Amino acid sequence: MTTDAATVDLAALGEDFTRNPYPVYAELRARGPVHHIRMPEGHEAWLIVGYEAGRAALADAALSKEWRNVSPELGIAPLSAGITMLSADAPRHTRLRKLVAREFTMRRVEQLAPRVQEITDQLLDAMLPSGKADLVDALSFPLPIAVICELLGVPFLDQDSFRSWSNTALASTDRTERETAAGQLSQYLGRLLAQKREQPGDDLMSALIHASDDDGDRLSGEELMGMAWVLLVAGHETTVNLISNGVLALLTHPDQLAALRADFSLMDGAIEEMLRYDGPVETPTYRFTIEPYDLGGISIPGGGQLVLVALADADRDPGRFPDPDRFDIRRDTRGHLAFGHGMHYCLGAPLARLEARIAIRSLLERCPDLSLDAHPAAVPWRTGMLIRGPERLPVTW
Repeated sequence: MTTDAATVDLAALGEDFTRNPYPVYAELRARGPVHHIRMPEGHEAWLIVGYEAGRAALADAALSKEWRNVSPELGIAPLSAGITMLSADAPRHTRLRKLVAREFTMRRVEQLAPRVQEITDQLLDAMLPSGKADLVDALSFPLPIAVICELLGVPFLDQDSFRSWSNTALASTDRTERETAAGQLSQYLGRLLAQKREQPGDDLMSALIHASDDDGDRLSGEELMGMAWVLLVAGHETTVNLISNGVLALLTHPDQLAALRADFSLMDGAIEEMLRYDGPVETPTYRFTIEPYDLGGISIPGGGQLVLVALADADRDPGRFPDPDRFDIRRDTRGHLAFGHGMHYCLGAPLARLEARIAIRSLLERCPDLSLDAHPAAVPWRTGMLIRGPERLPVTW
């Protein structure tokens, strides 16, 4: 095994990489499953590409999610305040997930369907008279944030401020901007938690504050803050970009759009293909080496090196998905990694699927001549390697 690996400077690739990272990942995959990179955010990391290597790494306890294991030499710090499931290893992760899963049930998600449809209809009612819109502003963002706010029982947010904080914290390539926005978000969430403690209701946030298991175990203050981060920030970001990326894929593949319009029973499969083809999470939250991690003839050093798994590449690996760059809503997408794999598999996946299914079907039914109002190459994309999605998506009908 060798620790010598030339650094691939993804930051130097600029907008071309941001808009379409898939050819770059494919070229790296052809060379091997692991590469030392410089991220657009400026940090150095080890990037794992390919389906089998990525899937194995996602479930490997040898890679830690806990920030106490990060090397101080990397100069990175967690954005979210508190302790989250996304930054915990077993057994802490097991405990946190158990407490949340008791409240975040499939039944609670399924009960939201009529309300998701109602909010979608209201947003489309407001959007349709103009004949054109930025779909991110008009539907993709306001729907998930309204749903997650109602689920958590928090006041409807100042959308502009919250969206700015969330986008900057998760996608800015400027460290100072990221940390400032994250601090503003944390202060806001702290006020929300204090309010829910004083005025609990029949909602998920109140339930989490008072949730306990059979042994009386409860979430600490730090853990509640972390949970608020995960549910409110991560809980809407994935759905925003699933809707936007999915609609863009349909509009740039008219044969697939026509097939879906002709038979809406294909919708569930279409959502899975949207997730596989251009999912909302390019690489998941950070992992760190505890001991040397050997892969593909390369030994990633221990001592808290940053490791990223390219979900976007895993789901475009021809070894797992034949002709992977073709968007095909009838494809067998079983096993895609858009929501992760292993114990950190996304708890909110059923809610994201529900919202995307309702939003996209309603949009297509009410806009039979929906089309992209810009050249695909002119659509601006969010920066960074965590969240993948357009900043704006101009559409017309």
